[in-house]
Amino acid sequence: LIGKQKEVYQILFFINLFSVNLTHRYLNNVMTNEISILLVTAASIAFFHTLFGPDHYIPFIVMAKSGKWSRTKTTWITFLCGVGHVLSSVVLGLIGVAAGIAVSRLENVESFRGDIAAWLLIAFGLVYFAWGMKKAYKNKPHTHVHVHSDGTYHTHEHIHSEEHSHVHEKSKKTMTPWILFTIFVFGPCEPLIPLVMYPAAEHSIIGMVLVTAVFGIITISTMLTIVLGTLWGINFLPIGKLERYTHALAGATICISGLAIVFLGL
Repeated sequence: LIGKQKEVYQILFFINLFSVNLTHRYLNNVMTNEISILLVTAASIAFFHTLFGPDHYIPFIVMAKSGKWSRTKTTWITFLCGVGHVLSSVVLGLIGVAAGIAVSRLENVESFRGDIAAWLLIAFGLVYFAWGMKKAYKNKPHTHVHVHSDGTYHTHEHIHSEEHSHVHEKSKKTMTPWILFTIFVFGPCEPLIPLVMYPAAEHSIIGMVLVTAVFGIITISTMLTIVLGTLWGINFLPIGKLERYTHALAGATICISGLAIVFLGL
């Protein structure tokens, strides 16, 4: 009798072991499939969030054009601002996951940060527009007539302010990237925490890291592609007399971009 009971227990043990193994494989497959879906979702959200958010690329396009930034400088500034933009939301999301903070509370924080970033963008655009108009006025070409002793004369045009603006230009070129970086750090990736990080964190920390990395890579890559591609196309457009208004136009465009965030929710 004892021997038969032992055999029964052994059979039950192997059945339980087999069922546990099947359950483990099933759960792994389910989790893998769900993480795969979240990865695709993260990539799609990142792409369209960036594409339909003109504030992700317009400031870099107009500032690079007006400031005559090199391709390398434009790439680095756009990249670093993109990293700051994504990482600020990642840090907040990690704090929320670790502390068990409700996603609704984090969404309120992100919304508040977004408002600050939008108004900073508006303020920066207005100030830059005013400075650009002042610069355009000072750079208005002047025509002078020179009469020679033999009675002949000739005219020529020149700009007075070009001879005295080098120090101030260098200061503004140094400050502008840092101002943009600060604004982008305040600017949140609104869909990252509720639609990407929190759902992935319910499955695994590794899954959350993967989907967050995909979101960040796609966001920054899309920013760089749009910025560099647009600047390449703009180079073929004749600017002519508008050249001296490029700073003012850049400021106005940035201001409008900020207004679109506040009043249109872009």
